[in-house]
This record gives sequence, structure tokens and C-alpha cells, in this order.
Amino acid sequence: MSDHARKAVDAFCPGRTLSRLDKLAEGHINDTFLVILTGEGSGKYILQRLNPLVFKRPELVMANLRVLADHLDRRLRADVEQHFSGWQPVYPLAARDGRDYYIDPTGNFWRMLNYIDGEMDNPLADPGRAGETGRALGLFHRLVADLDPGRLVDTLPGFHVTPGYLADYDRIAGRDGDAEEEYCAGVINRRRALAPILENGARDGLLPVRVIHGDPRPANIIFEGTSGKAVSIVDLDTVKPGLIHYDIGDCLRSACNRAGDDFDDLDRVGFDTGKCSELLCGYLAEMGALLTDADFRFIYPAVRLLAFELGLRFFTDHLAGDIYFKVEHPGHNLQRALAQFRLLESIEESADAIHDIIGKCRRVGGL
Repeated sequence: MSDHARKAVDAFCPGRTLSRLDKLAEGHINDTFLVILTGEGSGKYILQRLNPLVFKRPELVMANLRVLADHLDRRLRADVEQHFSGWQPVYPLAARDGRDYYIDPTGNFWRMLNYIDGEMDNPLADPGRAGETGRALGLFHRLVADLDPGRLVDTLPGFHVTPGYLADYDRIAGRDGDAEEEYCAGVINRRRALAPILENGARDGLLPVRVIHGDPRPANIIFEGTSGKAVSIVDLDTVKPGLIHYDIGDCLRSACNRAGDDFDDLDRVGFDTGKCSELLCGYLAEMGALLTDADFRFIYPAVRLLAFELGLRFFTDHLAGDIYFKVEHPGHNLQRALAQFRLLESIEESADAIHDIIGKCRRVGGL
């Protein structure tokens, strides 16, 4: 893969000196490299190979990224007085043929992006990071609030449409399993009515289609190293028309799990209401004025749904033979599913506290 990556670097930066090409931590989907160029035209960049098993039309992913980058550039230039200064958007570099991507001789699809300096981590240790995580998502939603969702292609039809994931599960479920698999199946079967709650809200005209990020986990937010201020949100492959509650729920689900997203000790799993309060107040400080009463009513169902949805997806992939999410060992997706379902139970136990937090954040923000 490194040989192909070097050829991709040359396609985007012909004639420039490649000093380092470092494989970054494994993501669930794509292969990512840090590129460091020296001499004339020196700088840092991100090089990625998009996973063709996930993104069937990767050129459309890049078209969306270009629309988003151009929109954010205009907004940031026009609205500096609205404290958007310091926010750094992701933008694609053009290859030598003028396209935003390069296809190598073996068919691998590559792109190069600007490098944004900072820290990326889960805000479990620092409560202030939870607030900044929420602020980052709220700022992103506010920046794209006037971007017509119709200008974006839905590159992952069915992504974050929970009834579809439930239908996928039903097509392969039914075999006898061990105790952990039976537990997962029981969680799913007892909560089937939860799956369409957001889609029904859209159908009934309560939740409008907006531009969403699609995967706003804390690991996709960059924090400035000294101040700890969020300066960017990355991993924009899943930007699409959708319901922002999938973003809100996913961000709360991932940031407020005391054990993080990937771990070995299920006993550590639990929903941290303190982090929830920090994150949600940070989000509403940016985006709250653009939300309706119905938007607020669907926040708790959203965080509950997203833990259910991700557990459902992990468990389905486990049953299917680990064909979607990258795994580090046999049973990894089952372990992930168990964690999300334990988190779901903790969220349900915290329902009253979460509703109180939503009300408190609304009052603090005068919303």
C-alpha cells in the first residue's frame, strides 16, 4: 500500500520532495497517511485511500466535499464578526489532471487534504473538551444551516436510517447463538419500536432535512493544543442531506460513554450525564436559536436511538462475518455491540436526568 501511496503523493504534488509518509491510526473505514513535504512547496497534508466497499461512488464523495469547502470558505470570509474566526475547514487538493482525486493503476481511489494542526481525542479526561465538542458540532451545523441540502448527493443511501439497519439485521438473524449473542438479539427485539422514531418525525413534518456531518464523534474533532479550543471537524465523507438529530445523538452517545468507543472492560460502560450537560450546553450555545420546540423534544430520543442503532449495526456486521467495520480480532464487532447496548440501558436509566439537562441548557441559553 505504501508504494501506491507514494505514487498518489506524486500525482497531487508532482516534483516535490517527500520527506515522510506515515500511516496514521487505523480508522474503521479508510486508510489514512500523514504526508510531509520538504524543500520548495513544503508542508503537511493528509492522504487517504477511500474504501470502495463502503463508498461505491467515491467521486461523488469528493463532489460533496468541494461543495462544502466552497460554502464554508464563503461563510468564514463573510461572517468573521460572528466569532467563526479560527475555524479551519477541510478542503481537497487538485491532482495534476485537475480532479480532486487520483485513481492509481490498480484502481485505488486517493485524495489529498489540507492538514489541520491540533489534537484529536475523546474528551473523557477533560470536562472542558466535552463542551468544546458540543460547540464544534453546533458551529458546524450553524455554518451549513444555509447550505441547500439538495446541492449534496446522498453518497450512502440508507446511512443513519435506522429502520433500514433493522431490516438488514432481520435478513440474517435467526440462528442460535451464545449468551452474548442472545443478549444482543434480546435488546434489539425489545426495542424494535424505537427504530423509526426520527424518520417518523420527518414524515410528520416535525424534523426538516438539513445538512448533517454523519459521524460527529469526538475523534473527528480537532482541538487547538494550547487553548483546547475546537478548530475543525474532519472526516466529512458522510456529509449528506439528513436529520441533524442523528448527529446530535451520535455525538452525545460517543462523547458521554465513560468507557469510550473501543475497549475491553464492559463494566466501565455508562452514560456520563455531567459530560452530557457540558456537551449539550456547548452545542446549544451555537445552534440553539435555530432549533424548534420539536427539535428539542427529539434530543433524548435521538441519543437513545443512536446507541441502539450503532449496536444494531455492529451486531449485524458480526453476524455477517465482519464485512463493513474493520476489526482487530475475532468477536470485535460483538464486543462493540455489547458496549453500545450496555450504553443504551444506561441512557434509559438516565432519562429523567437527560430531560432535566435539556431544560437547563435551554434556560441558560434563553431558548
